[in-house]
Amino acid sequence: MTVLHFTGIKGSGMSPLAQIMHDMGKQVQGSDIEQHFFTEDRLRERGITILPFDANNIEKNMTIIAGNAFGDDHLELVEARELGATIIRYHEFLGDLMRQYVSVAITGAHGKTSTTGLMAHVLGGYKPVSYLIGDGTGVGQEDSHFFVAEACEYRRHFLAYHPDYAIMTNIDFDHPDYFTGIEDVFKAFEEMAQQVKKCIIACGDDEYLQRIQAPIPVVYYGFGEENDFQARNIVKSVDGTTFDVVIRNEFFHTFKLPMFGDHAILNALAVISLCHYESIPADIIQQQFEDFEGVKRRFTQTAIADRILIDDYAHHPTEIRATLQSARQKYPERELIAIFQPHTFTRTQTFLQEFADCLREADHVYLCDIFGSAREKAGTLKIQDLADKIEDSHILQLDEVSSLAEHGNAVYLFMGAGDVTKFQEAFENALNTGETV
Repeated sequence: MTVLHFTGIKGSGMSPLAQIMHDMGKQVQGSDIEQHFFTEDRLRERGITILPFDANNIEKNMTIIAGNAFGDDHLELVEARELGATIIRYHEFLGDLMRQYVSVAITGAHGKTSTTGLMAHVLGGYKPVSYLIGDGTGVGQEDSHFFVAEACEYRRHFLAYHPDYAIMTNIDFDHPDYFTGIEDVFKAFEEMAQQVKKCIIACGDDEYLQRIQAPIPVVYYGFGEENDFQARNIVKSVDGTTFDVVIRNEFFHTFKLPMFGDHAILNALAVISLCHYESIPADIIQQQFEDFEGVKRRFTQTAIADRILIDDYAHHPTEIRATLQSARQKYPERELIAIFQPHTFTRTQTFLQEFADCLREADHVYLCDIFGSAREKAGTLKIQDLADKIEDSHILQLDEVSSLAEHGNAVYLFMGAGDVTKFQEAFENALNTGETV
């Protein structure tokens, strides 16, 4: 059996893809840096070997799945070429795999991960499904009917996919280290639209998605009356959200979500729209909604005495606002403490004022040093530049995290795409051991 070796196996897409192939009976191993990432936990649960990067990991008869964060000059990829081993980039391998199933690609600047998780869970209540979620979760079933995959627009990688369906949640300017502006992002989504086989399901409340042209049907969902699938009679409470779905002005069904915020309603509408297209009964959809437990690092809650700690991947101003809105709905009487770690210097610089504006919606703001990436490890911008724009904000060091305890009966939102989780872990430890100031 050919060994699949994943170079960069801890990546948010690479880890779930390795899990999928392992579940499907393939021999899987991989390599990465030794620092712990939450994306590796489910690899280790499956007993998948994770090695330090080393040219000696590579053998001629292997197929190398190369993570997109690593260039062709990576030592393992250089060795693979010298040995004549097969090298396939992550997005190309995933694109080929998706062709074997009724495939659903979920893309958008925001909401991809949550929508992918919800979609996979709901479809799994109807027929077998394999899925790849960007929170490090992958499940593979050889007898799958559906394949649901998070499809990232960064560097136009999603153009490797030719899915049956595409869910487009929104178009927004992000990844300023690659895209030149919002119109460049729009062009990428237009290119993607040309490759979808059956139907595009798009948020009609998004002004850019309204402009999408495609050779197949484009079905719109949202709050506006012009949408094919519209949410009406919305009732929000501390227990969740209830709303009616109207399809082309005809009542369809009333749904209840154990989730919070407008973005949760939109994500659910996307799922409902696809399910209706696939003739999946409303009672199955509702049942799956009720027992959906969410995805990793998306409003993940921990309660310690009278404090609520929330771990969330929000790393763009739009996402931070959505997270704060959800917290206000669920915990209307509590103070919101934002602990934010910016991710990448280019994104922080591009959205510096927008980050300041949205963070001010919290009651108190703590900022952690900017987290770089494999592509961008340093920059001239400092976290103080953001702090200067937010009155009464504080710069938080890891060894000072116990000072957060001065806010009692509060909700703590640990937000970012880097390693902000280490601040939450340190705070949890301080609370559990009584080592607070």
